[in-house]
Amino acid sequence: MVEYNLLNKTELTIHEIYLQGADLGRIADTVSNVLGIKRGDLLVTDVFGNCMVIDILKRGVDANSILGKGPELLESLSRLPGIRINEKTSISSRGLLSWVSLDRNEVGEAMKRAEKMASEMKQKLKKTVVVFSTGAEVADGHVMDTNSPAIRDRLSTEGYSVKFGPTLKDDELIIAAHLRETAEEGYGLIITTGGVGAEEKDKTIEAVLSLDPEAATPSIVTYELGVGRHKHKNCVRIAVGQVLDTLIIALPGPTDEVLTGIDALIRGLPSLPDKEVLAEDIAGDLRKRLKCKL
Repeated sequence: MVEYNLLNKTELTIHEIYLQGADLGRIADTVSNVLGIKRGDLLVTDVFGNCMVIDILKRGVDANSILGKGPELLESLSRLPGIRINEKTSISSRGLLSWVSLDRNEVGEAMKRAEKMASEMKQKLKKTVVVFSTGAEVADGHVMDTNSPAIRDRLSTEGYSVKFGPTLKDDELIIAAHLRETAEEGYGLIITTGGVGAEEKDKTIEAVLSLDPEAATPSIVTYELGVGRHKHKNCVRIAVGQVLDTLIIALPGPTDEVLTGIDALIRGLPSLPDKEVLAEDIAGDLRKRLKCKL
């Protein structure tokens, strides 16, 4: 079974359907059975005039389970107590859900179009990026975020579409929640800057590891534990992790180091290396950068 992303177009609207004492639970059960969608993944969300709206609560559906099912769905609903339909009753929807209304003879051609659309969509999503800067000093406005614009300018030249996320405070749970939510939206790449240091307040690496315990987190500089501000951690690390289909890259805060990491990332992405290889390539360039700075 191949699931196709609905891209937030999740509503089916049935027009010219007349309800009188109908059981919305039984309606949802019927829709679930006909369309092959789990009962917990759909709701009857609105009834107004002679229209009824059904909302699909999941990101994707199996195209084979919904193609051409419109007539069967209407017939099944018409057999429920308290529901009446007529020759004008119809189903409207947007995006992939519109396949419900296709003629069965069009299914083969529709599947070919769907496969092409899914392939194009997958390639397009790989080129979408969300950037999060972290740190209370940036979130509170004390320090300007120069990293996000620099990343956007660099990645735009490589054909990426870059969006800025909110600046995140140094809180593991908050950072992890934003990373997870963004991955669920289907972006191909998430880049964070800052919060990877050896101080207790730095929580970005911990947030990435909470989402992907197998994330690669090589160090780029090491300190003596317990000396100065390094009482809890002895090194600055980066991270390369994955949540769902989204690659997460956690980079240091200084803009020159961010751009060094981005250059290494751009070199590595086309060959699709594993997390460890990509992380070590980025870390290696950053170590060289830091050595020159020192």
